Amino acid sequence: MKSIAALMSAAALLSAALITPASAQQTPLKIGVLSDFSSVYSDIGGQGNVEATRMAIEDFGGQMFGKPIDMVSADVLNKPDVASTIARKWWETEGVDMIIDLPTSATALAVMELSKQYEKIMIVTDAASSDITGKSCSPYTAHWTYDTYANAHTVGSAIVKNGGDTWFFLTADYVFGHSVERDTGDVVKTAGGKVLGSVKHPLNTADFSSFLLQAQASKAKIIGLANGGGDTINAIKQAGEFGIVAGGQNLAAIVMFISDVHSLGLKLAQGLIITEAYYWDLNDKTRAFGKRFLERVKRMPTMNQAATYSATLHYLKAVQAAGTKDTKTVMAKMRELPVRDAFTDNGVLREDGRMVHSMYLFQVKKPEESKGPWDYYKLLAEVPADQAFRPLKDGGCPLVK
Repeated sequence: MKSIAALMSAAALLSAALITPASAQQTPLKIGVLSDFSSVYSDIGGQGNVEATRMAIEDFGGQMFGKPIDMVSADVLNKPDVASTIARKWWETEGVDMIIDLPTSATALAVMELSKQYEKIMIVTDAASSDITGKSCSPYTAHWTYDTYANAHTVGSAIVKNGGDTWFFLTADYVFGHSVERDTGDVVKTAGGKVLGSVKHPLNTADFSSFLLQAQASKAKIIGLANGGGDTINAIKQAGEFGIVAGGQNLAAIVMFISDVHSLGLKLAQGLIITEAYYWDLNDKTRAFGKRFLERVKRMPTMNQAATYSATLHYLKAVQAAGTKDTKTVMAKMRELPVRDAFTDNGVLREDGRMVHSMYLFQVKKPEESKGPWDYYKLLAEVPADQAFRPLKDGGCPLVK
């Protein structure tokens, strides 16, 4: 007869053998969507980002390690302190494993500091400042969709090459707008153009008249809109009322989305040169995702919404492949796995947190060129990742050796 000690030892070995990384998980995987549901960026992210996250969870199978995947969401009101308060609560007491979206660069940079403190993953799909993967980079943050460097280099260089060599900027007065102006201004000057000046406006401005008059008085060939969402829409509408384009100046929307074109209509938006990371009518994969999203949300997805789907799905695949929710292990797996989905078929997550992929240069169609609802863009060029995004060595990220 075996001794009691031997039996206990055998039982312990059997128990250890049955504990896999998956079954060792004690809590369900939980994703938090921090977005703008009520202000200037709600169309480009907002509820659409929540639905995109939900679609990714469903497509993955809805479960991780035998437990349902949970999702929570909240409105940050585009305030860094509100974003930080919610993120702290989610990470400290509510068991959130990953936070996604972050509608402004200021909210993203604030939550990034907490992400370092709690060693939790966050994926930025809305905010655009290139500082997120530059001087402010974090080992726990991925920047997914686009950034001010990429947009500046694709749109800015194309416009300068076509004769738009003097610029005046209309700039949202916070870190995103400043980054757009800085990065685009660098491109203009490198290409041999001149920046004649700029004017700053508050976020979510209703009246652009005084700012547009200064831009008009500059006589610059190009008025660069270093803003986004509702601010870009209002600036373009009011520029039309002032007769700025009719007077010989042109507008350059550095960061613009298909939802903005939809709100403006093709009559106002026609001819604009813009860059996007995703367009629903690029290929079979983008069309399939776009039509599924349209059925659920009644709008075609913006690039941010498609990217939120992509980032969520990639994160879930990485957790599954890692067999654990451990942050460092999952981040390593996210960098190891290629990004291949409806958003991009050539994505790679770099060590500075930048997910690099092709960007696309489009021109907005004339009304008579559009074949139906949401048929808004003509593809001018696909810009490879190594041309669109800042080289790894140039960002100033302390993580890059």
